[in-house]
Parts: sequence; structure tokens; C-alpha cells
Amino acid sequence: MPLTPTQIEHATLLAWPALEEVSDRSWSARFARGYTKRANSIHCFDPADDTDAAERIDALAEHYRQRGLRPVFRLTPLAGPAISAALDEKGWDNYEPSEVLSMPLDTRQRPVPATTRYFEAADPEWRLLQGAMADYQPETSALLGEILDQLTVPARGVIVYDDAQQPAGAALAIVAQGTAVFLNVVVDAAKRGQGLGRAVMHASLNWTAQMEATNAAIQVLADNDAALGLYRSLGFADAYGYHYRRAPL
Repeated sequence: MPLTPTQIEHATLLAWPALEEVSDRSWSARFARGYTKRANSIHCFDPADDTDAAERIDALAEHYRQRGLRPVFRLTPLAGPAISAALDEKGWDNYEPSEVLSMPLDTRQRPVPATTRYFEAADPEWRLLQGAMADYQPETSALLGEILDQLTVPARGVIVYDDAQQPAGAALAIVAQGTAVFLNVVVDAAKRGQGLGRAVMHASLNWTAQMEATNAAIQVLADNDAALGLYRSLGFADAYGYHYRRAPL
């Protein structure tokens, strides 16, 4: 049975915790000192909970301004129409449309034609290797570590190596509420087009299947044709779209 947006949203937010949260009924304002939009935006989990949207947006937006952050709202199918209307009225612009893809996950082990290592999410070696491939600055790597230290669900950092046994691809594989979630997927820029993205995803899918995940989900920018093509070729299908709204400067 396909995952619902509610199931996916709860699983993906468990897989990527914020450092702080402020709740307003079914809304959650998340803060992580600006690292990633998902951890620094307002989320709604009930389409019927859009009453008094304008006032509630203003109140939560103030929390972002107090932290030196631009207020952002993440608009998924779980955000009621009055929220979008209120954001329109306030002039919040629309940016970064993205897609959520999902699929059932079976127990078969997929071929990984590359040396692979699995790391605890807290392992500084994985964080260093992944951060180097993603070209992170030291402060970004430090924030990534703080977020991963908040995880309460099983997680593994995955690294695949090229023929010279150099790190070539990375991903973070997480199992939350029976759903496999994949984050921070990256291939060394100099080694793209060699099948390493497929290898790191196969390795990640294999670990989550062993952890008895029964479904999988991944989020990707709507204009990232290469990533969308890879994930669809692995069996992922489009589930729903979302986008962000941000307050005027």
C-alpha cells in the first residue's frame, strides 16, 4: 500500500531533526541555525488546521526573526488552502519546488559494484568524508553533526569507493516508522557519470531493507533531472510535490 503524505512527512522529519521546535496545534516551526530549509521552516500536518492562518504565521515568523533567520513555510499537501492564501496576501515568494518519491521496499539485496562502508551516523570519519564531497564549510559540517546527534531512529552513513579505493559517493540512510529515508546523497564531482550514484543508493537500500523498512521515500529538487532519473530507475514513483514560501526581506 502506498505511503500517505502524512506518513512520509512524519518519517522524513524524524529522519532530519531540528535543533529547536515551537508548536502551534498541528503546525511546527523548526530551527537549526539556518542549515537546510527542512530544518528551518514552518510545517503543517493537518489540512483542516488552517484557521487564523495569517495571525499564526505572523507569530511564528517572529521566532525566526528573533534568531536572525528569514521566515520560511514549507507547503505540502498537508497545508490547508487558507495558509497559501495568507502567504499570498503577505507577499511571501514561492521558491524551490521539489518532489517526493516513494516505493515499497522488498528484502532483496541489490548489486553494489563498489567497495562499501557503513558508519554510525555519529562517526566523525563519515561526516568528514561526506562533507568533503559536498564541499561543506567547517561551520556547515559542525551543524550537520549537531543535527545528526539529535537522531532517535536507526541511521547509517554510507560511503562507496572508486576503483582506486578513494571515497566517491555518500548518503545518509535512515529508518523512521518503518520507512527508509535517504538524505545527503552526493557523488564526488569529478567522478559523476560512472554509476556511483546508483551504487551508493543500492548500498543504502540494502541496509534499510535489512533493518526491515517496508517502504522508502526520498525528496529531490524538481529541476534535478539527473537525480529524478536515477531514483525513478530504482523503482521510486512520484508521490507529491511541495515548495517553500519565504517572507519578504
